[in-house]
Amino acid sequence: MAAYFENSTDDLVPNALAGFARAHAELVVHDVENGFLAARHTDPTRRVGLLSGGGSGHEPLHAGFVGAGMLDAACPGRVFASPHNRQVYQASLAVARTEGVLHIVKNYTGDRINFGIAAERLAHQDIPCARVLVDDDLASDSEDIAAGRRGTGGTVLLEKILGGAADTGLGLRELATLGAALAGRCRTLAVASTAHTAPTTGRPAFELAAGELEYGVGIHGERADRTRPEGPVSALVAEMTDSLLAAVRPGPEEPVLALVNGLGAVTPLELYGIFGELGRALDARGVRLARHLVGDYVTALDMRGFSLTLLVADARSLAYYDAPVRTAALRW
Repeated sequence: MAAYFENSTDDLVPNALAGFARAHAELVVHDVENGFLAARHTDPTRRVGLLSGGGSGHEPLHAGFVGAGMLDAACPGRVFASPHNRQVYQASLAVARTEGVLHIVKNYTGDRINFGIAAERLAHQDIPCARVLVDDDLASDSEDIAAGRRGTGGTVLLEKILGGAADTGLGLRELATLGAALAGRCRTLAVASTAHTAPTTGRPAFELAAGELEYGVGIHGERADRTRPEGPVSALVAEMTDSLLAAVRPGPEEPVLALVNGLGAVTPLELYGIFGELGRALDARGVRLARHLVGDYVTALDMRGFSLTLLVADARSLAYYDAPVRTAALRW
């Protein structure tokens, strides 16, 4: 029996992209030949195009954030696989503005390599290009991991804030500097009680004993260094909150942006309960919650789990975050 509703494993991603483009034809254009989605409408005052991408299976990341106020283009790869450098190059050519293009890249080896090759090709065409590397995953913050922290839920917050900043006319270096600062004060932690189902095998990516949680799971099913008992969600969220606050260290007057993100199979009922616990945990620790998102924003196919992201904000980043946005997955 097939694990997913599909014609075939090979057709899953291209069929989904075609359907997405048709469903949101007022927002995006699908370049089938070159494998990217571009925004129909972005602010004409932008001096820099914003581009991101990565493996499919994390929807709505990244295609769901293409549109006014966020990304100019997104390059989807196959399930949990980097886009090809040709996709990134062609999309960059399509959306580069007078000061070039900014690549927002999650810290995975394949993404770094392919975005890097595309940037080299752009340099040969005299198109300025800079990179913001998102490396917010607290669980992979270890000297034993040569690649460094993975990029996860914080990507959504950075794409929104940088989109608002780009719409004010900031230049390429200004956006890259802002993005690096945002990435440095943003961390994410994820837990799961059940792994995702691999499309190629129809089997779970890993097994957990009943009543156990994978504490620090990755969005591709990367195992954490430990498991913990499930227990009450209040204790779990308090532990996660303490770990995140210890990493981002907000000052006495610094508020935070929060993302409570479902990884694919957790219900909205649960996510709002988790958000309530996060709010109580932050209140008890004297940290002001300035803005929040609750829902499925960076999924891992059908993984039963959730992630918490905290980003230490200031007046400038909150203003960029509050700026208007109109994409398939985020709009105000």
